[in-house]
Parts: sequence; structure tokens; C-alpha cells
Amino acid sequence: MEEFEDINFDDIADDGFSIVTEEINIADFMETKEDDKQTIFPILAVRNMVMFPNVVIPITAGRKNSIKLLEDAQKKGELIGILSQKNSTVENPEIADLYDIGTLTKIIKIIKLPEGNVTVITKGFGRFKIKEFSQTKPYFKAKITKLKDTPAKNKEEFEAIMDNIRNLSKEIVSKDATIPDAANFAISNITDHSDLLNFICTNAQFKTEDKQMLLSEKNLATRAAKCYQLLHEDFQKLELRNQIHAKTSKDLDKQQREYFLNQQIKTIQDEIGGGAESDAEELQLKASKIKWNDEIQEHFEKELGRLQRQHPNSPDYNVQRNYLDFFTDLPWEKYSKDIFDILKAERVLDRAHFGLEDIKKRILEHIAVLKLKNNMKSPILCLVGPPGVGKTSLGKSIADSLGRKYVRVSLGGLHDESEIRGHRKTYIGAMAGRILQSIKKSGTSNPVIVLDEIDKVTASAHGDPSSALLEVLDPEQNHAFYDNYLELGYDLSKVMFIATANTLSTIQSPLLDRMEIIQIAGYTLEEKIEIAKRHLMKKQLAENGLTAQSYKLGSAELKHIIDAHTSESGVRSLEKKLAAISRWVALQTAMEKEYDPKITIEKIDEILGVPHQKNLSEITDVPGVVTGLAWTSVGGDILFIESILSEGKGNLTMTGNLGNVMKESATIALEYIKAKYADLGISPENIKEKNIHVHVPEGATPKDGPSAGIAMLTSMVSSFRNIKVKPHLAMTGEITLRGKVLPVGGIKEKLLAANRAGIKEVILCDANRKDVEEIKKDYIKNMKVSYVKTMSEVIALALEK
Repeated sequence: MEEFEDINFDDIADDGFSIVTEEINIADFMETKEDDKQTIFPILAVRNMVMFPNVVIPITAGRKNSIKLLEDAQKKGELIGILSQKNSTVENPEIADLYDIGTLTKIIKIIKLPEGNVTVITKGFGRFKIKEFSQTKPYFKAKITKLKDTPAKNKEEFEAIMDNIRNLSKEIVSKDATIPDAANFAISNITDHSDLLNFICTNAQFKTEDKQMLLSEKNLATRAAKCYQLLHEDFQKLELRNQIHAKTSKDLDKQQREYFLNQQIKTIQDEIGGGAESDAEELQLKASKIKWNDEIQEHFEKELGRLQRQHPNSPDYNVQRNYLDFFTDLPWEKYSKDIFDILKAERVLDRAHFGLEDIKKRILEHIAVLKLKNNMKSPILCLVGPPGVGKTSLGKSIADSLGRKYVRVSLGGLHDESEIRGHRKTYIGAMAGRILQSIKKSGTSNPVIVLDEIDKVTASAHGDPSSALLEVLDPEQNHAFYDNYLELGYDLSKVMFIATANTLSTIQSPLLDRMEIIQIAGYTLEEKIEIAKRHLMKKQLAENGLTAQSYKLGSAELKHIIDAHTSESGVRSLEKKLAAISRWVALQTAMEKEYDPKITIEKIDEILGVPHQKNLSEITDVPGVVTGLAWTSVGGDILFIESILSEGKGNLTMTGNLGNVMKESATIALEYIKAKYADLGISPENIKEKNIHVHVPEGATPKDGPSAGIAMLTSMVSSFRNIKVKPHLAMTGEITLRGKVLPVGGIKEKLLAANRAGIKEVILCDANRKDVEEIKKDYIKNMKVSYVKTMSEVIALALEK
């Protein structure tokens, strides 16, 4: 089947013909006497075009049979007949698919194209009618009857019609942007009326049936009248299109243009399977795979109906679509199966964490109860301890031991209640709260969610996130947790929440009441060494591209790193120091320098820098210096409280960046001394005639709290009596005006800090005895702990004889 290529008006030459190269002789366009001798003509079937006499036009042939027809006809110098197809969709036409009237054509030139097709330049000579087909394979051949055109009887009328056709054609060319301007040149230069008529009929944008009707008309005047009528119809359609286009272009403002483009997008989406209907079908399909109760199903159907009633181009449509996407993405009633293998859970916890026996025991207890009951509301655990002791990583280990999904939600710096409860859909950019987003991320309704840094949550003008967490972390309420975005209760009772915090002081009391507090103290020196050997060194070797043979660190070297280059309760700084050593080894290896794989203490100091001075207990000959124990956010530490007397009138001054509570402790201590000077063995003259100044070194560090009360009182009594405090002794406790000693917190961290500082004896309140009993004996085996109830006992134990 041949395809027609319209004339390219840009290539029309001065003589009005189409593409003609210099190789074509003008004689090729003339009919010869030999042509009259031909009786049987090859018939070429074409579609989407009609050939007219006296018109030069290119035809592209692609089928092998058609190419052979053209090549054979060119070799023999034969004319060919061109017939148009009745139906352009037929690929292999039969005789019945062809019109019976066509145009005899001469082949001017055949041009072979790279893809295998050929383009043949042809000129029509006259009309013909099929008499009979003499051959159908490999191509059609037929006997024909030549047809003559009947001249117009009324020449003036014919010329007038042709003038109208010429002028109307020029107007169409000028108004139709798809027709090249060069067409006007061709129309103006064709002087013969019949040639102009055939040229117009060939190139006008008529239907193939209309062109065939014009070709079949033998009377030139009638053909011209019908052509003019068709041209006039085309001109009217063209004017109407131009008017609509001009009016639309004038009236369209920005919003209308956007609407028009959106309509086009909608049409495209409908063609490729998009749009509102496909959205609803997709959501309905997702919902059919979810198991939920009748209440949730009813809510979904209601919201889906709301989506279907909205126009896809309205702003609310995307809001509703996003909501339903989130709604169907939630793992409704989808739970992962818990693993009740207690021995395996114990192995997982021991492999991932060294020490932390209390929390491991609590987790195993939970798994045991869950195994027996198989339907226990998950507890809310709160791991409290200094940074770097493994609180967050414990959550991952718990999830692994239970076979649950693990999600971490960082609450540090959170100050907007909507981050927990979500925003209402009416707000721009509304989304669900972090809890439901974490549930969606995990893909199950019973993951382990670690609420990291819960003590760093702060209230603001946007609400108090801590208050929003009250419902999340209450096993009696969270079976129907209400998220503002979801607008429906979601069951969180199967979720295992694990909160982490550095301190409990900033957490609301109602929130604390809902959680089971598990204190995680700092690691001892021995534990840090074991953690470094089992975990940290392997991790740093892998991260820095080293092997186990790249370098060695023994227990003595690790102890030196911990003592001289770190000061922490956890192991985060220790890991950084090991990373620095690993990078140094990597540099030596990359530069191919020789080094001793056994890293010595001297080499450690060379790599890590000058070791810092350890804050050890001091042995001094000066009275008034006492070692106190303090709790900080990074664990326990020791501090020194100094006092000195000067001439004056019994005034008290304090320095060292002390908080209000600590200043009150100093004031209480001095007032107690003034009241009980006789019992304490202090001269009343000293109290009246001496000023006392209390100082806590490291003045750049803020210090506050009541736990330094007994240390301040001891320091003042030591100065007034001019008696030194026992060496390697530390104390902590709050005092009252009655001379009683009250308990304080952070005992485990403080005792570990005292052990690191070389303290041999510690004075504590008798009420803190239970805190000491919870500490492993190995941690404080070289330390004596004395328990007191009154200040007189403290003075008796602290001052030298």
C-alpha cells in the first residue's frame, strides 16, 4: 500500500512545478507518440490521495510489489495508471477496493531512500477508466479507456469561476498557517485554467471521496463549480476556526488558561488510565485487601464518596486523595508474630550489649509473661541514663529479640503538639502525627517504637507535646488513640513503646507515672574495656578499612585511653578515640609506612594528644577543702568545695557559678553552725569576728542542687576549727536546719565517679542504703561506704582526729 506525501510548497520552482532536480530533462514531462502505442498499463494503488492530470507530484512506495512495478515501468518507458483506494485502512487492496477512474501517469525519476522505500516523481497526463484487469500478481495490470475532458460551453462563466477559485485559494493560503506562502506563487503563475483547476483539486484539503468525485467529472465547468463549492466550505470552516481562536486567545486570562491546560491533562489522563475514576478504583482495590471492622469500613466509604464528588482540578481533591492514601497505607489489624524464644532473646541481648543486667532481666520477664498470657498489653519502658550507655540501641535489640519491626522517633526539641496528634485536614500541608507515621513506616500495628530523648520535649505557643504523649503512653487509653488527621481511633495497645531520657527532672509527673522507669548507670572501667574489645574496636576496624591484624590494643592501653583521654559514663568518647587511632593506622598503611601494630601508651598519647589531668581526690594540708559528689547529664563526677576565713563581721560570700539551691545550702550550713557552735567545738568569737568565703572551683561550669549540703557544712566546720578533712574521702547529702541528713539521687553514678577518682571512703545518708545495695559489689569493692543520719556524725567521720 502506498502512502502519499503532499507537495512541499517550499520546493516549488519558478515554473510552478514541484521538486525537479537538474538531472531531469524537460522532455520527460512531454507525452510522446510511443506512449500511444501502449495498450496494457500497470496499475498502482494509492491511498489518501487522488492524482489529477498535468500535475507533478512525488509518491512514496514501500511494498516490494509496488517498487517492482515502478522499476519495471521505468525500464520499459511505460506509463502507469494510478487508482485511489476507497478505504485507506486496507493494507492489501483487491480490485473491489479501488475506484475505476484514475489518471495516467509518467514516471519522471525514481529516488531510492535509505530505509528501503522509493520516492517516484510523477506527472499526470490524462484521465482513464478501467476496461478490464489482465493481471493481479505480482501487481495489477489492466486495459483502459482514455477519457477526455469536456470544455466549458460558457467560457466567460468558466473564467469567472476560475478567477474566484484563484482568489479564494490565495485567501485560504494567507489565513491557514499550515500552508506555505510559496503556494501563492504557484497559484499566481499557472495561467491555464484546466491546469490550475487540477492543481487546486490535487493540493486542496478535500476528502479523498470529494477529490475522486471531482476527477470523475468530465465537464470542466461542472468540475470547477463543485471545486469552488468545496473550497468555499473549507474557507468558511477556516474562518470560523480563526474567529474562535482569536476570541479564545483574547478572553482567556491566567485562570482560564490553567483550566484549559488542566482539561487537556484530564483528557490525557483519561486516555492513559488516570483521573478521578481510576483514583477511586485504585483506592477501592487497596481497601479490598485490608481487614477492618464495620466502623472503619463505613468511614472509608464515606471519605471515598467525598473524593468522587470533587472535581479532580479542585485543591481539595489532592487533600482528600492524600488522606485516603494514608488511610489505606496504615497496617489496620496487621500484626507481626512475636517470638517467644527466651533463650534466643537472651543471646541477642548478650551479643549486642555488655552489662546492663537489670534491663535484660526486665525484657526477658516481659517475654516470659507474653508467652504465658499471649495477650498482654505492652508496657511502657523508660530507660534513663547518661549519654552513650546504649539506651537507643537497646530498643533495636528488644525489637530483634521479639521479632518485631523497629522504629525510632526522635523527640529532641519537639515543641508542637501537632507533631504527636497530627493536624486537621483543613490546614494546608496537614499530615498525621509522628506516631501514626511510624506505624505506617513499620508496616505492622505492633512494632517497637523508641521515643528518643523524651526529656527534651518542650512546651510552646503551639501546645505541649508532653501532654499529647499522655494518651499515647497510657495502656488504658491508647487502644483508641485519636489522631487529628486520621479523625478515627487507632489501636496502639499492641505497640511496645520504649522511651529514653538523660534525666527525669524535666519530664512531667503524669507522664512519668505512666512509664516504668529503668535506671541505666554509667559503665565501670572493666565494662568499658570489655565493650571496647567486643564491639567498638571491631566496628572501627571495619569502618576504616582495616583488619584485625592492623593494630592491637591491650587492656592496659585501653585503660589508659579511658582514664587519660575520656571523661564520661558511656562509651561514645571512647569510640571516638578508637576511631582516631584507627585513622592514624589507616594513614600509615595507605602511605606504606612501617609502624608497630602493638600500639603503646606513649604512641596513644602521641596520636590523641596530651592526656587531660584526671580529677582525682586531693590530699591537702589546708583545712576547709572537701570532696563532694555530683550528678551531671553525662554521669557522675567529683567536685571540690573550699572555704576560707578572713577578718570581718561574720559575713558569708560565695563564688563558683552556684545556683539558688546551692546558695541556700551554704546559708543553711552557716546558720546551723551559729546555732550549734558549742556542739561542733567552734569558738563563738571566730563566728562573730571572721568572714567566711565558700568557693566551688571550675567557676565557668554552672552548679546547682542540694546534694552538696553536708560537704559545705563540713568545709565550714573544718575552716572554723582549723582541722583538715581526711584524705580520699567524699560525701553527698542534703542538710536541714535541724542537723538531719536527707537522701539524694544519682547514687550509682556518684559512687562510680568516686571509684574512678580513687576515693577510698564515701559518706551517704542512711536512707540511700537501698541505692547502694542495688549496685554490684564489684563496682565498689575497694570503697568503704559510711551511712549517717545527722550532721554530728558527718563531722565525726570526716575530720581528722
